[in-house]
Amino acid sequence: MTLDKVVGSAQEAVADIPSGSSLAVGGFGLCGIPMVLIQALLESGVDRLSVVSNNCGVDDWGLGVLLAQQRIAKMTSSYVGENKEFERQYLSGELELELTPQGTLAEKLRAGGSGIAAFFTQTGVGTQVAEGGLPRRYHVDGSIAIASPAKPVQSFTVRGEAADFVLEEAITTDFALVHALRGDRFGNLVFDKSARNFSPLAAMAGAVCIAQVEELVEPGELDPDTIHLPGIYVDRVVVVGTDIEKRIERRTVREN
Repeated sequence: MTLDKVVGSAQEAVADIPSGSSLAVGGFGLCGIPMVLIQALLESGVDRLSVVSNNCGVDDWGLGVLLAQQRIAKMTSSYVGENKEFERQYLSGELELELTPQGTLAEKLRAGGSGIAAFFTQTGVGTQVAEGGLPRRYHVDGSIAIASPAKPVQSFTVRGEAADFVLEEAITTDFALVHALRGDRFGNLVFDKSARNFSPLAAMAGAVCIAQVEELVEPGELDPDTIHLPGIYVDRVVVVGTDIEKRIERRTVREN
């Protein structure tokens, strides 16, 4: 690995992502999504992807463009609304879904990037999240083809009270795709406000992290105290500029 991680184009950055890969993708709704990298991945023709992301975009933007071309075989997400094609593929048995509580999903990514194999949490105890039976894939006739398995539950004493906790395994992926406001040639990244969302966690979980940045600066120009993700987690940086399209899922305005 060289210290200068800048590559010439998004197409070059994703060129070695093969079909069947697992991806962790930053973003929350359409906020902070690596759309240029997603588009390059679409153009590359890869399919059978297993994607870990908070959600799957909308029908014509974000990860939804990969879904529309049936390039995604499995989604691990916490929210699956806003996308009719997602619903259709899932209910018709074309798409596998591992539905995961949002905070648990974030911690599974963070744990994976930190070398932690698994952790206990109270979230999901007493529900199908822990007990199993959540439909992951349907048959065409609507019956369940794959259901989530039961997970180990153990009692711990916290603040003097015994409570049950469910064991959740960490997530690691082959690649990660993220969007940042600013980055340097060494891969240190700064995210813009709420666009940070899942991106540092996704970046940590990927064996190879590819970051698209709006602005590239030279090493030393970023205040160390402002860096949200150190370059040790980033393998490739693509400069996409500040004039990229950024969409809003639902624009709500006040009447005059």
